[in-house]
Amino acid sequence: MIHLTKSLNAWGTSAFDEIFKGEIVQLDLGALPLQQGLSRGSYTDGTGLSAMVIGVADDLRTIRATAGIFYTAIIAGCSCADDPTPIDELAEYCELEFVIDKTTAETAVTLLQ
Repeated sequence: MIHLTKSLNAWGTSAFDEIFKGEIVQLDLGALPLQQGLSRGSYTDGTGLSAMVIGVADDLRTIRATAGIFYTAIIAGCSCADDPTPIDELAEYCELEFVIDKTTAETAVTLLQ
């Protein structure tokens, strides 16, 4: 489970967006649904990861933050010695919703279509 403790502590301050983006790019990439968000490539290792805050709202129990995620993917060839297909990096983008529990900082991440 992801815990965005720094973001929770910054909630309601002018520093929230920057802290939130910083925590996203420091997350273990396996915790983010980047592979499912691919639209151009066939594989990503999350290189070139950056984030922008699209919107944030809260209620009594949670903070809901939508973020645009920029990252890099490749179209993998067969990796044979004579494979003429170069490994090109492709720019990818997806939108994720982060729901942060205001008590525990536990955070659920959902890929938005």
